[in-house]
Amino acid sequence: MSVPTTAAAARLATRGLDLRYGDRTVVRGLDLEIPGDAVTAIVGPNACGKSTLLRGLARLLAPAAGTVTLDGSDIHRIPARTLAKSLGLLPQQPVTPEAITVEALVRLGRHPHQRLFGTWSGSDQAAVERALERTGADALRDRPVDQLSGGQRQRAWIALALAQETNLLLLDEPTTFLDLRHQLDVLNLVADLRADAGRTVVMVLHDLGQAARYADHLVVLHDGGLAAAGPPGAVLTAELVAQVFEVQCRVVPDPETGTPLVVPLARRRPAGRADRSLRGESDLCPTAH
Repeated sequence: MSVPTTAAAARLATRGLDLRYGDRTVVRGLDLEIPGDAVTAIVGPNACGKSTLLRGLARLLAPAAGTVTLDGSDIHRIPARTLAKSLGLLPQQPVTPEAITVEALVRLGRHPHQRLFGTWSGSDQAAVERALERTGADALRDRPVDQLSGGQRQRAWIALALAQETNLLLLDEPTTFLDLRHQLDVLNLVADLRADAGRTVVMVLHDLGQAARYADHLVVLHDGGLAAAGPPGAVLTAELVAQVFEVQCRVVPDPETGTPLVVPLARRRPAGRADRSLRGESDLCPTAH
């Protein structure tokens, strides 16, 4: 099932996109449109090409075939500095410079905006302060990043992406390493960025319920191709979950938001097993009489 996006609304688009690592094709023949002023979640089973697609959209991986366009222009023809002012990326496992503090890391997000000879301005510092505050990382500013917990480190990297102040943000599994509270903090921040700042956000997520709750647009990948795309309510069905994830489920309205919620069907035990366990009997060690 596919619900297309109008071309006029698309910020990012792909046409016939193939992405490869060596001779292995991970994404093949992909036609996709990412709407502007919206949150798009890319979901799918492991090894289906989600992170590879994000790398292709961010120009970190050149197409083996086809094109990626940003606002109608081939992304590989846009000057790197110009692109960095429009598109920010948080990779799945960013490499932290040795012994760098949180504030120094976040300051790196201002590099595309630096004037000749790297003059640091008041607007640069203000952007860093906003990013630290919005991610709750201001109390960590003087701590070395490599001494933080996984969740704290993730917030520092998200702050770097925010300090870049692009109107298009790509996040590869931004809730990785975070407990439930901080997952929701990050996802609420993403929703605020879209609502308050008019940013376009594309993020890879694993949790289908979170994707449906926080995304305006859902992209479902399967074996390197597009299984479905469109509003979560139109896309996320029990049939699609069974086909793509091989999980039998019910899709019901989330009691809080009304968005689709995936409820896996209960595993059925062999007849009689529950009764035996209730009696304290064991298949391996039957009670002697």
